[in-house]
Amino acid sequence: MTSLGMCFPRTFPAALVSDVARRLDQGGADDLWIIEDCFYTSGPSLAATALSVSERLTVGIGILPAVARTAPITAMEIATLCALAPGRFLPGIGHGVQEWMDQMGVRPTSPLTALEEVTVAVNRLLAGEKVTMDGKTVQLRDVQLDAPPAEVPPILLGVQGPKSLALAGRVAGGVVLAEPASPSYVRFALEQAGSPEGFVMAVFSAFCVRGDRKAAYEWTAPWLGGLIDAKNPGLRTLPFYDDMVSRYAESGVAGLVSMPHDWWLELGPIGTLDDAAAHLDALDAAGVHHIGLFPDPEVEHGLPQLDHVLELANR
Repeated sequence: MTSLGMCFPRTFPAALVSDVARRLDQGGADDLWIIEDCFYTSGPSLAATALSVSERLTVGIGILPAVARTAPITAMEIATLCALAPGRFLPGIGHGVQEWMDQMGVRPTSPLTALEEVTVAVNRLLAGEKVTMDGKTVQLRDVQLDAPPAEVPPILLGVQGPKSLALAGRVAGGVVLAEPASPSYVRFALEQAGSPEGFVMAVFSAFCVRGDRKAAYEWTAPWLGGLIDAKNPGLRTLPFYDDMVSRYAESGVAGLVSMPHDWWLELGPIGTLDDAAAHLDALDAAGVHHIGLFPDPEVEHGLPQLDHVLELANR
């Protein structure tokens, strides 16, 4: 059965995470996903806080940039969070935004190679091995965690393209797909990863529920237009992608607002509460295990969506 929860946007004040975690935990939601982007708030710190104030909530991080920390430090962070709340933590690791990596002086020559080396090293360290590696990014000599987790969580890779998804299928325990993660994109990702046994599929879904369907479309359409401009790889898997791009080129945001209802239903939990529930059912049928509903990044608009998250979690 698919676990449902909410994402904690990078723009939400850090102190708010305690209240959000408690409300989700007590209200019947399954997950809280912490968003770590460079120069905003720290994923492990927020995750530790959320785990400490909840009893049953699973907390995930999407994602820890692979080269922002060394592999042993990442493994230490994960092991510590697992010790704080056994079985309730899901770590995500990804390439990170390469411009940010460049700003910090850690941009690798090959992000794909770096991600593979870090993932392999972290997995081995979490398994309790003494690790020596001489890679292009990861160099270790006899490194071993003092207290590896008794229950090792799957490492989920926050990736998008075919090569990175294939890498996840080889060396990771699953993936976490950024929004908009449509059922079409989920099926594509699983195919690229090779659908290995036990592979965990987590997705973030842009979430906007209004009493009036058109109002939700009008709120979300400018964001969708930005994704089209950026040539978002998740959008390219949509069966109506070319028609959507043409409509946007001809009529701009207004052309997106007036898209057919079934297009919006494929894109995300956007529209009425019933529309959102139908989208979640489609994600479940596509093979998703964890869904993080991603609210508006502005607190005054995004936080009220938590009530809708709980309504959906209790359906």
